[in-house]
Amino acid sequence: MSSTSPTTPNSSTTPNSSITSTTPAASTTPSSPIGRLAAAIGNGITRATDRALGPYQSAIIRIGFSATWLLFLLREFPHRRELYGPDGPWSWELAQQLIADNDAFTVLMWSDSMVWFEIVYGVAVLSTVLLLLGWRTRAMSVLFMVGVLSLQNRSVFMGDGGDNVLHLMAIYLVFVRCAQVWSLDARRARRAGERLEREGRASADRVGPALWSVLGFALLVATFGGLVPGGRLGGWLTFFWGLWAVYGLWWAVGRIESDAKPRVLLDIVGNLVHNAALVVIMAEACLIYAAAGWYKIQGSRWQDGTAAYYPFHLDYFSPWATLSELMSSSGTMVMLATYGTVIVQVAFPFTLFNRRVKNVLLAIMMTEHAVIAVVLGLPFFSLAMIAADAVFLPTPFLKRLGGLAVRGRDRVLRRVPPGRGRTLPGPRSEQPPSLYEQTGTSGEQARVGFTA
Repeated sequence: MSSTSPTTPNSSTTPNSSITSTTPAASTTPSSPIGRLAAAIGNGITRATDRALGPYQSAIIRIGFSATWLLFLLREFPHRRELYGPDGPWSWELAQQLIADNDAFTVLMWSDSMVWFEIVYGVAVLSTVLLLLGWRTRAMSVLFMVGVLSLQNRSVFMGDGGDNVLHLMAIYLVFVRCAQVWSLDARRARRAGERLEREGRASADRVGPALWSVLGFALLVATFGGLVPGGRLGGWLTFFWGLWAVYGLWWAVGRIESDAKPRVLLDIVGNLVHNAALVVIMAEACLIYAAAGWYKIQGSRWQDGTAAYYPFHLDYFSPWATLSELMSSSGTMVMLATYGTVIVQVAFPFTLFNRRVKNVLLAIMMTEHAVIAVVLGLPFFSLAMIAADAVFLPTPFLKRLGGLAVRGRDRVLRRVPPGRGRTLPGPRSEQPPSLYEQTGTSGEQARVGFTA
């Protein structure tokens, strides 16, 4: 299709060329404050509905939180029965009494048998691995959330603060389109687009409907068994059935080839939900730091600059006694760590309006969490906070990070002799596939989103 319309006037031949060249400029620049406000609102609506923002940030928080939870599950695998199983000090009866009061969701309350616990723990590990890889991300994000809520709500006293962050983020990830890049889903969509362009037809997806059917059958059994708490209107049952119905509708609409409007409409809704969830994740991270910083200000030890000294001398927070002693041996270092922590936590939410200052404080906070992981022995708390901080990382940095990872992978794979049907990896595009590349619709891509 030609980029120049035959009806477009040419300024060199049209008598009214001066009018033609000045009229659009005057119409696109509102002179009144109300016009500028309307234009700003229109641009904001278009931006919120046109595409899913932050594809690389969404991917990095998916990878970060799933990796954190996976490492925790693997490290605690020998002690899983004492932490969350029937052998734990927080017995099944006590957990049942607590959940009856707060209506928390956990599938571990469906049975107190050891076999059921092992199945739930194994599914939690498997779904976390698949979410980390980005395989069938929509379904795996739901299973990931179920695994996190089931284990944490079974034994509410197990955790170090990072479990609360992971608890919330596992729910938010269900609404985020976090597989646009750096995922097996993105690779599958790209290959489907290449096959459509090469052969003129798209391959049928059998895994998705099968997975959707299996999860629907499990949900049906849980519904008629009265296993999901919260009632049928506004509770967990409505939440899960709503997700199941929406995913089924998304798949069904994607099979319609005669009309692209339903797919465009669903994509607009998906973009709105994704962008809203991303804003909630950012607000949650800011709220965590703001609350922590302002509560610290009220403490006398934080006011006199000695608060950082005491954790270094607690046995529970001193896995490396020599290193803890070295960190607390200098009064100046303790004072800088104490005041610096408060300043960074209080100031960070206000620096989001200045990109350079925000990036500096972001690097400081991530470094601080890395130090906490090593010196105080809180690796999973630190990993959870670093994963939450990653939502603020700049896109150019994440692209360079992804490029380094791809080059490192290619160097490793090139040393392995290729087998039958396997080719050495070539360059990969880092741009997320568009809606039409994912659905296999040919033709010029139309603009997706409401314009105002």
